[in-house]
Amino acid sequence: MRLKTASCIALCLSFTFLIQSVPTDAAPAANLRGREYYEERGDIVWEVPTEEKYIALTFDDGPDEKQTLLILDLLSQYHAKATFFVVGDRVERYPEIVRRELAEGHEVANHSYTHPAFQRLSSGSMEEELNRTQEAVFKATGTRPILFRPPGGYYNERLISLSKLHHLQMVLWSWHQDTKDWRSPGVQVIANKVLDNARSGDIVLMHDFVHRSSQTYEALRIILPELERRGYSLVTVSELLSHKVAPKNHIKVSY
Repeated sequence: MRLKTASCIALCLSFTFLIQSVPTDAAPAANLRGREYYEERGDIVWEVPTEEKYIALTFDDGPDEKQTLLILDLLSQYHAKATFFVVGDRVERYPEIVRRELAEGHEVANHSYTHPAFQRLSSGSMEEELNRTQEAVFKATGTRPILFRPPGGYYNERLISLSKLHHLQMVLWSWHQDTKDWRSPGVQVIANKVLDNARSGDIVLMHDFVHRSSQTYEALRIILPELERRGYSLVTVSELLSHKVAPKNHIKVSY
């Protein structure tokens, strides 16, 4: 009997220790509610319902001293505007590129400071990533971003709350417009992804920093003239949001 009692006590103590050992600030599972919930509340933007032929091209992970400059030259050639979701530590390395982005009418947005996996971060670390990027952009340009895109599109309730606290609108991308150009799948694959699925209100996900690849730039040489031919205007995300209209009927989300 004493052995059984001792075993029960040891088991209870072990269980208590395990409970106390769980980090209280560990990131909970992402996306606990569906997209429609966050979209209707305005917490997150995936795309913008509009009756006008506007599309927003977005570029993550820059600035880059080669790829970003090539993309900026091409955008200028076609009078297209874009939104650059910048990484803070790269802003500090290339502040002149970020200044050029703003000077040419593009939008600069927050994409974290070190591009970490946010699902592994505490609330404090998440906030530090947001703040350091805000300050890096402010130091480079004198302005602070108003949009935020978390690396990998990860979000949870705490991150949404932090974004609101810092007056940042969280922006992801149209699910049918994820080019996956970071994988370097081929120039035509990237171009086809955008052109085959193009529709008004799209937010297109691309990258202006992909290691040892110029495929995004080469694909844009196909995408930009074709979208222009189809009558689309390429605008910043904030400009696209200004043309938002209430959908007449429930819009079925594309996967």
